[in-house]
Amino acid sequence: MSEQCFQGIELLPEILPVKQLFILLHGVGARSSDLLPLAHKLRNVFPRAAFLLPDGTFPFEGGGNGRQWFSICGVTEENRVTRVAEAIPALHALVHQAQDRFNVLQSDTAIAGFSQGAIMALEFSIAHDGHVGRVLSFSGRFAKLPEKAPDLTTLHFFHGEDDPVISVEHAEAAFERLTQLNGDATLDLAEAVGHEINPSLADRAITRLQTCIPLRSWKQALISV
Repeated sequence: MSEQCFQGIELLPEILPVKQLFILLHGVGARSSDLLPLAHKLRNVFPRAAFLLPDGTFPFEGGGNGRQWFSICGVTEENRVTRVAEAIPALHALVHQAQDRFNVLQSDTAIAGFSQGAIMALEFSIAHDGHVGRVLSFSGRFAKLPEKAPDLTTLHFFHGEDDPVISVEHAEAAFERLTQLNGDATLDLAEAVGHEINPSLADRAITRLQTCIPLRSWKQALISV
């Protein structure tokens, strides 16, 4: 675990080469270290993966030593879209540099985000379809529901039904929209869970990663028959 040119934490496998790449994005006002429990849980299952936990691009405007990916001061449904779009290029550069550094395929890369980090991850999948194979959204939402589903990225939504910060309705609406657009998505909800990465949802995320065959793979198999 060490500091790199991106401000944050990295966890590298004991045995090289790296086989998978996970990039974990924290919520607003938090830091990379807040996602260490999730990283360690995933690392136990994917020991050949590299885990990058970057700190948000900007200091948190609410004070303290937290970080944020985009400003939430005066945020509205309309201006959130622009703010996220302006923040995506920095994330794209981070993902591309990490893939080059570890020689990991785009399909073997996953972004997992919590809250504001999940917003970034979901919008990244729309702006750069196929640049990662999977997106895991914990307590997240789209800045704006997509008009086209990603063809090459699988989206997994994990949400507490009692989330008071980002309503579960956002995850349900996203899953419904992606289904209508023939996108590749899953949705897992947890009762009596609020705005958090609940252990049961983290376990469910591992199950999805281990067992969910991407829709694009099924389509290719049907074409090849």
